Amino acid sequence: MKKIYIVFASLLVLGISIGIFYLQVIRPGNAELPADVVMETIFEEEYTFSNNDNKARLIEFMYTNCPDVCPLTTLEMAKLRNTLVDEGVFGDNVEFITITIDPSYDTQEVLSDYASRFEVTSPDDGWTFIRGSEADTKKIADALGFMYRDPGTGNIIHSTFTYFIDENNNLTEKFTMGKGFDRDKVYRRIMSTIN
Repeated sequence: MKKIYIVFASLLVLGISIGIFYLQVIRPGNAELPADVVMETIFEEEYTFSNNDNKARLIEFMYTNCPDVCPLTTLEMAKLRNTLVDEGVFGDNVEFITITIDPSYDTQEVLSDYASRFEVTSPDDGWTFIRGSEADTKKIADALGFMYRDPGTGNIIHSTFTYFIDENNNLTEKFTMGKGFDRDKVYRRIMSTIN
């Protein structure tokens, strides 16, 4: 009888875990991005999440002093952008958003220099690098479930996901950052969403 309870409890825990994984990773749902948040692009333009021009968006959180996962993810996104440009959909149907989680260090000038390394040199490039106040950055991060904190060492501890939002603000999928960023998988998801 005791074995039956153990098996039942194990199956219950497994079922709950699968359900949480499905709801948090596979089918995240609608993204309630705060409409009142106004951030600044590297070209000193205002950016709000209330106007997405019916475009799908891949959103990355990063900071320029990140020693590993952030620059690797941005590099993979740059390669993905080139593929989407070849397909003729980048900028028109899908855009990339990169948000610094360290706005006190990542000034407009620092973030602009970082973006230029990935050939983002114009506001019409389809890839927007933005910064905002600590409070506004946290509002956007919280809306997507991205967690981060600065322990005071200069290395910010943060989640390792990028977020894909369709043209209706549905958070359709999270993708792992860094070495786990599967460019082909992200490409297929983008193309199946916008076509």
